Amino acid sequence: MARKRAKANYFTKETEEYIVKYNNSNDITYRNKIFTEHIYLPFYKLAENIIHTFKFYYTEVENIEDLQHEVITFLLNKIHLYDQSKGSKAYSYFGTIAKRYLILSNQKNYKKRVETAPVEVLEEDENHSYNIDEPSATDKLSSFIDIYTEYCTKNIFELFPKGDDAQIADAILELFRKREHLDVFNKKALYIYIREQVDAKTPKITKIANQLYDIFKENYIFYLEHGYADF
Repeated sequence: MARKRAKANYFTKETEEYIVKYNNSNDITYRNKIFTEHIYLPFYKLAENIIHTFKFYYTEVENIEDLQHEVITFLLNKIHLYDQSKGSKAYSYFGTIAKRYLILSNQKNYKKRVETAPVEVLEEDENHSYNIDEPSATDKLSSFIDIYTEYCTKNIFELFPKGDDAQIADAILELFRKREHLDVFNKKALYIYIREQVDAKTPKITKIANQLYDIFKENYIFYLEHGYADF
């Protein structure tokens, strides 16, 4: 179901004035009335806009509307901290703390997904959030592989300081460097290709490959989420 378009003036100067009135009153009935009639909807629309603008879609709740109510509850718990005398606009203040809350929540739930979902699934998630003018998933993946390979190559001895691990890792990274010219995608053939570059047994290659994959996966998540790598 298509979400309703938020009005541009949903969070007005009047909303800010009612927030101040809410904070200045000790009358529970009056505060509830103010919140219900003048603050709830602005908070609801604020949460909706931030969630969809920054694509905070990784949540433990059933749907996005539930997440909006979660944000509203958070904002209500923090409403007493707003101090108009400090010069901050209410829209900016509550927008900032709502975004911070959603970033932390999103990262926590995304981390859980990282631990259980393969890259292909995470990549599929990202496909659903692309605009028509944005690079395709394939282009993003290719760009990230270049960044990832360069990072691992430059830091290979820090990432793999034990024994011949760095040599094995470099042999695996060579597959990434030459990926556009490789016709071999069979797993067994790739292991043979790696063993041609370095003398190592399959379990050892698998161990290093898994370590490289963990580095790739963790940072690819960040790349998809923010549009840049944070190595």
